Amino acid sequence: MLEQLNQALNHLEARLDQEIDMAEVARIAAVSEYHLRRLFSALAGMPLPVYVRRRRMTLAGAEVLAGELTLLDIAVRYGYGSGEAFARAFRSVHGIGPGEARRTGAVLMAQPRMSFRVVVEGSTAMRYRIVEKEAFRFLGRKARVPLVHEGVNAVAAAHVESLDAQAIARMKKLAGREPEGVLSAAVYLTDSREEGAEADYWVGVAASPEAAAEELDVLDVTAGTWAVFDNRGPYPSGLQDLWRDVFTQWFPSNPYTSRPGPELLRTQPVNVGAETDSQLWIPVERGSAQFG
Repeated sequence: MLEQLNQALNHLEARLDQEIDMAEVARIAAVSEYHLRRLFSALAGMPLPVYVRRRRMTLAGAEVLAGELTLLDIAVRYGYGSGEAFARAFRSVHGIGPGEARRTGAVLMAQPRMSFRVVVEGSTAMRYRIVEKEAFRFLGRKARVPLVHEGVNAVAAAHVESLDAQAIARMKKLAGREPEGVLSAAVYLTDSREEGAEADYWVGVAASPEAAAEELDVLDVTAGTWAVFDNRGPYPSGLQDLWRDVFTQWFPSNPYTSRPGPELLRTQPVNVGAETDSQLWIPVERGSAQFG
Protein backbone atom coordinates (compact mmCIF):
# COMPACT_ATOMS: atom_id res chain seq x y z
CA MET A 1 0.00 0.00 0.00
CA LEU A 2 2.82 2.45 0.78
CA GLU A 3 4.20 1.97 -2.74
CA GLN A 4 0.82 2.84 -4.22
CA LEU A 5 0.47 5.81 -1.87
CA ASN A 6 3.84 7.13 -3.01
CA GLN A 7 2.76 6.71 -6.63
CA ALA A 8 -0.31 8.80 -5.84
CA LEU A 9 1.88 11.50 -4.27
CA ASN A 10 4.07 11.52 -7.40
CA HIS A 11 0.95 12.01 -9.50
CA LEU A 12 -0.17 14.84 -7.22
CA GLU A 13 3.28 16.47 -7.35
CA ALA A 14 3.25 16.54 -11.15
CA ARG A 15 -0.06 18.43 -11.12
CA LEU A 16 0.52 21.14 -8.55
CA ASP A 17 0.17 23.73 -11.32
CA GLN A 18 -3.10 22.15 -12.50
CA GLU A 19 -6.48 21.30 -11.06
CA ILE A 20 -6.05 18.12 -9.00
CA ASP A 21 -8.67 15.37 -9.20
CA MET A 22 -8.52 13.76 -5.76
CA ALA A 23 -10.66 10.86 -6.97
CA GLU A 24 -7.91 10.05 -9.49
CA VAL A 25 -5.24 10.38 -6.80
CA ALA A 26 -7.21 7.91 -4.65
CA ARG A 27 -7.58 5.53 -7.62
CA ILE A 28 -3.80 5.43 -8.05
CA ALA A 29 -3.41 4.74 -4.32
CA ALA A 30 -5.99 1.92 -4.75
CA VAL A 31 -8.13 3.18 -1.86
CA SER A 32 -11.25 5.26 -1.46
CA GLU A 33 -10.88 9.03 -1.35
CA TYR A 34 -12.21 8.92 2.23
CA HIS A 35 -9.50 6.50 3.33
CA LEU A 36 -6.79 8.35 1.40
CA ARG A 37 -7.55 11.56 3.28
CA ARG A 38 -7.65 9.83 6.68
CA LEU A 39 -4.52 7.76 6.07
CA PHE A 40 -2.55 10.72 4.76
CA SER A 41 -3.54 12.84 7.74
CA ALA A 42 -2.44 10.11 10.16
CA LEU A 43 0.86 9.47 8.38
CA ALA A 44 1.77 13.07 7.57
CA GLY A 45 0.33 14.87 10.57
CA MET A 46 -1.62 17.29 8.37
CA PRO A 47 -4.70 17.12 6.11
CA LEU A 48 -4.05 16.38 2.45
CA PRO A 49 -5.47 19.75 1.23
CA VAL A 50 -3.10 21.58 3.61
CA TYR A 51 -0.14 19.64 2.19
CA VAL A 52 -1.20 20.50 -1.37
CA ARG A 53 -1.53 24.19 -0.50
CA ARG A 54 1.86 24.25 1.23
CA ARG A 55 3.55 22.50 -1.70
CA ARG A 56 1.96 24.89 -4.17
CA MET A 57 3.00 27.90 -2.13
CA THR A 58 6.54 26.49 -1.79
CA LEU A 59 6.87 26.35 -5.57
CA ALA A 60 5.09 29.67 -5.97
CA GLY A 61 7.42 31.25 -3.40
CA ALA A 62 10.46 30.31 -5.46
CA GLU A 63 8.89 31.91 -8.52
CA VAL A 64 7.98 35.05 -6.58
CA LEU A 65 11.59 35.47 -5.47
CA ALA A 66 12.92 34.73 -8.96
CA GLY A 67 11.00 37.72 -10.32
CA GLU A 68 10.63 36.37 -13.86
CA LEU A 69 6.80 36.29 -13.85
CA THR A 70 4.23 38.79 -12.67
CA LEU A 71 2.43 37.95 -9.44
CA LEU A 72 -0.82 37.51 -11.38
CA ASP A 73 0.84 35.05 -13.77
CA ILE A 74 2.09 33.04 -10.79
CA ALA A 75 -1.36 33.15 -9.19
CA VAL A 76 -2.99 31.82 -12.37
CA ARG A 77 -0.34 29.11 -12.78
CA TYR A 78 -1.21 27.70 -9.35
CA GLY A 79 -4.95 27.79 -9.82
CA TYR A 80 -5.97 31.09 -8.22
CA GLY A 81 -8.52 33.21 -10.06
CA SER A 82 -7.43 36.50 -8.51
CA GLY A 83 -4.35 38.11 -7.03
CA GLU A 84 -6.21 38.57 -3.75
CA ALA A 85 -6.98 34.86 -3.35
CA PHE A 86 -3.38 33.99 -4.19
CA ALA A 87 -2.08 36.55 -1.71
CA ARG A 88 -4.24 35.08 1.08
CA ALA A 89 -2.98 31.56 0.39
CA PHE A 90 0.60 32.80 0.13
CA ARG A 91 0.35 34.65 3.43
CA SER A 92 -1.19 31.63 5.19
CA VAL A 93 1.96 29.63 4.40
CA HIS A 94 4.75 32.21 4.39
CA GLY A 95 3.47 34.79 6.86
CA ILE A 96 3.83 37.66 4.38
CA GLY A 97 2.21 38.58 1.08
CA PRO A 98 3.87 37.88 -2.29
CA GLY A 99 4.38 41.55 -3.07
CA GLU A 100 6.24 42.13 0.19
CA ALA A 101 8.29 38.98 -0.34
CA ARG A 102 9.38 40.17 -3.77
CA ARG A 103 10.27 43.65 -2.56
CA THR A 104 12.25 42.62 0.49
CA GLY A 105 13.69 39.26 -0.55
CA ALA A 106 12.25 37.86 2.65
CA VAL A 107 12.93 34.36 3.99
CA LEU A 108 10.04 32.07 3.07
CA MET A 109 8.76 28.76 4.43
CA ALA A 110 9.22 25.53 2.46
CA GLN A 111 7.12 22.36 2.59
CA PRO A 112 9.37 19.46 1.54
CA ARG A 113 8.00 16.89 -0.86
CA MET A 114 6.73 13.88 1.07
CA SER A 115 7.14 10.16 0.58
CA PHE A 116 6.38 7.31 2.96
CA ARG A 117 8.37 4.27 3.95
CA VAL A 118 8.13 1.57 6.58
CA VAL A 119 10.39 1.95 9.61
CA VAL A 120 10.57 -1.10 11.88
CA GLU A 121 10.75 0.20 15.45
CA GLY A 122 9.83 -2.86 17.50
CA SER A 123 8.19 -6.23 17.58
CA THR A 124 4.89 -5.42 19.31
CA ALA A 125 2.07 -7.51 17.85
CA MET A 126 -1.37 -5.98 17.30
CA ARG A 127 -4.26 -8.24 18.32
CA TYR A 128 -7.30 -7.73 16.12
CA ARG A 129 -10.34 -9.47 14.66
CA ILE A 130 -12.74 -8.62 11.85
CA VAL A 131 -16.44 -8.42 12.76
CA GLU A 132 -19.49 -8.14 10.51
CA LYS A 133 -21.98 -6.10 12.49
CA GLU A 134 -25.65 -5.36 11.88
CA ALA A 135 -27.02 -1.81 12.01
CA PHE A 136 -27.45 -0.38 15.48
CA ARG A 137 -28.27 2.84 17.28
CA PHE A 138 -25.80 4.59 19.57
CA LEU A 139 -27.63 6.32 22.41
CA GLY A 140 -25.88 8.71 24.76
CA ARG A 141 -24.67 12.25 25.24
CA LYS A 142 -22.30 14.07 22.90
CA ALA A 143 -20.00 17.07 23.15
CA ARG A 144 -17.72 18.88 20.71
CA VAL A 145 -14.08 18.34 21.73
CA PRO A 146 -10.61 19.12 20.32
CA LEU A 147 -8.28 16.25 19.43
CA VAL A 148 -5.46 15.68 21.90
CA HIS A 149 -2.59 13.41 20.85
CA GLU A 150 -0.82 13.13 24.19
CA GLY A 151 -2.16 13.25 27.73
CA VAL A 152 -5.67 13.67 29.07
CA ASN A 153 -8.27 15.43 26.92
CA ALA A 154 -9.63 17.88 29.49
CA VAL A 155 -12.76 18.75 27.48
CA ALA A 156 -13.66 15.08 26.97
CA ALA A 157 -12.99 14.35 30.65
CA ALA A 158 -15.26 17.23 31.68
CA HIS A 159 -18.01 15.83 29.44
CA VAL A 160 -17.76 12.44 31.16
CA GLU A 161 -17.84 14.10 34.59
CA SER A 162 -20.99 16.01 33.62
CA LEU A 163 -23.03 12.83 33.14
CA ASP A 164 -25.37 12.15 36.04
CA ALA A 165 -26.02 8.71 37.51
CA GLN A 166 -29.56 8.67 36.15
CA ALA A 167 -28.35 9.13 32.57
CA ILE A 168 -25.75 6.37 32.96
CA ALA A 169 -28.36 4.01 34.41
CA ARG A 170 -30.71 4.77 31.52
CA MET A 171 -27.96 4.02 29.00
CA LYS A 172 -27.15 0.69 30.61
CA LYS A 173 -30.80 -0.41 30.43
CA LEU A 174 -30.86 0.32 26.68
CA ALA A 175 -27.60 -1.47 25.88
CA GLY A 176 -28.19 -4.55 23.77
CA ARG A 177 -25.52 -4.81 21.11
CA GLU A 178 -21.81 -5.58 20.99
CA PRO A 179 -19.60 -3.93 22.13
CA GLU A 180 -21.32 -4.18 25.48
CA GLY A 181 -21.45 -1.65 28.28
CA VAL A 182 -20.92 2.10 28.34
CA LEU A 183 -18.66 3.19 25.47
CA SER A 184 -17.19 6.29 23.96
CA ALA A 185 -17.53 7.10 20.27
CA ALA A 186 -15.68 9.61 18.11
CA VAL A 187 -17.21 11.16 14.99
CA TYR A 188 -14.66 13.26 13.13
CA LEU A 189 -15.93 16.45 11.54
CA THR A 190 -13.15 16.91 8.96
CA ASP A 191 -10.32 14.93 7.36
CA SER A 192 -7.86 16.50 9.77
CA ARG A 193 -6.35 14.52 12.63
CA GLU A 194 -4.14 17.41 13.72
CA GLU A 195 -3.94 18.40 17.37
CA GLY A 196 -6.86 20.70 18.11
CA ALA A 197 -9.08 19.56 15.22
CA GLU A 198 -12.66 19.06 16.41
CA ALA A 199 -14.72 15.90 16.78
CA ASP A 200 -18.03 14.92 18.31
CA TYR A 201 -17.28 12.85 21.40
CA TRP A 202 -20.06 10.55 22.54
CA VAL A 203 -20.55 8.59 25.74
CA GLY A 204 -23.28 5.99 25.43
CA VAL A 205 -24.24 2.45 24.48
CA ALA A 206 -24.83 0.33 21.39
CA ALA A 207 -28.55 -0.43 21.28
CA SER A 208 -31.09 -1.92 18.90
CA PRO A 209 -32.04 0.21 15.85
CA GLU A 210 -35.47 0.86 17.37
CA ALA A 211 -34.28 1.91 20.84
CA ALA A 212 -35.00 5.48 21.92
CA ALA A 213 -34.87 7.74 24.94
CA GLU A 214 -35.99 11.37 24.93
CA GLU A 215 -33.18 12.52 27.20
CA LEU A 216 -30.40 10.93 25.09
CA ASP A 217 -28.82 11.91 21.77
CA VAL A 218 -29.14 9.45 18.89
CA LEU A 219 -26.55 8.28 16.35
CA ASP A 220 -27.73 5.71 13.80
CA VAL A 221 -24.92 3.44 12.58
CA THR A 222 -25.25 1.41 9.39
CA ALA A 223 -24.38 -2.28 9.07
CA GLY A 224 -20.83 -3.05 8.01
CA THR A 225 -17.42 -4.47 8.77
CA TRP A 226 -15.35 -3.48 11.79
CA ALA A 227 -11.74 -4.10 12.77
CA VAL A 228 -11.60 -4.70 16.52
CA PHE A 229 -8.31 -4.16 18.37
CA ASP A 230 -7.69 -5.40 21.92
CA ASN A 231 -5.09 -3.54 23.92
CA ARG A 232 -3.71 -3.30 27.45
CA GLY A 233 -1.62 -0.33 28.54
CA PRO A 234 -1.48 2.85 30.62
CA TYR A 235 -4.40 5.25 30.23
CA PRO A 236 -4.57 7.38 28.10
CA SER A 237 -1.14 7.02 26.43
CA GLY A 238 -1.69 3.35 25.58
CA LEU A 239 -4.87 4.21 23.66
CA GLN A 240 -3.26 7.13 21.86
CA ASP A 241 -0.37 4.89 20.80
CA LEU A 242 -2.84 2.21 19.65
CA TRP A 243 -4.80 4.63 17.46
CA ARG A 244 -1.55 5.91 15.91
CA ASP A 245 -0.31 2.37 15.24
CA VAL A 246 -3.60 1.32 13.62
CA PHE A 247 -3.34 4.07 11.01
CA THR A 248 0.41 4.15 10.49
CA GLN A 249 1.18 0.42 10.71
CA TRP A 250 -1.92 -1.80 10.53
CA PHE A 251 -3.73 -0.17 7.59
CA PRO A 252 -0.61 0.03 5.36
CA SER A 253 0.06 -3.68 6.05
CA ASN A 254 -3.47 -5.11 5.67
CA PRO A 255 -6.04 -5.32 2.84
CA TYR A 256 -8.57 -3.06 4.56
CA THR A 257 -9.41 0.63 4.33
CA SER A 258 -11.40 2.85 6.66
CA ARG A 259 -14.98 3.81 5.84
CA PRO A 260 -17.33 6.47 7.25
CA GLY A 261 -18.62 5.76 10.72
CA PRO A 262 -17.89 6.35 14.40
CA GLU A 263 -14.84 4.89 16.11
CA LEU A 264 -15.96 3.04 19.24
CA LEU A 265 -13.92 2.55 22.37
CA ARG A 266 -14.50 0.47 25.50
CA THR A 267 -12.10 0.95 28.41
CA GLN A 268 -11.94 -0.46 31.93
CA PRO A 269 -10.92 0.96 34.31
CA VAL A 270 -10.57 4.62 33.28
CA ASN A 271 -7.93 5.88 35.69
CA VAL A 272 -5.10 8.11 34.50
CA GLY A 273 -1.82 6.19 34.54
CA ALA A 274 -3.43 2.85 35.39
CA GLU A 275 -3.13 -0.27 33.24
CA THR A 276 -6.34 -0.33 31.23
CA ASP A 277 -7.98 -3.03 29.10
CA SER A 278 -9.32 -1.41 25.95
CA GLN A 279 -11.16 -2.42 22.81
CA LEU A 280 -11.09 -0.13 19.78
CA TRP A 281 -13.64 -0.61 16.95
CA ILE A 282 -12.76 0.98 13.58
CA PRO A 283 -15.25 0.83 10.66
CA VAL A 284 -13.47 -0.74 7.66
CA GLU A 285 -14.07 -2.31 4.28
CA ARG A 286 -12.11 -4.78 2.23
CA GLY A 287 -9.53 -2.95 0.13
CA SER A 288 -8.84 -3.09 -3.58
CA ALA A 289 -7.52 -6.22 -5.24
CA GLN A 290 -4.47 -4.12 -6.13
CA PHE A 291 -3.32 -4.33 -2.51
CA GLY A 292 0.05 -5.91 -2.08
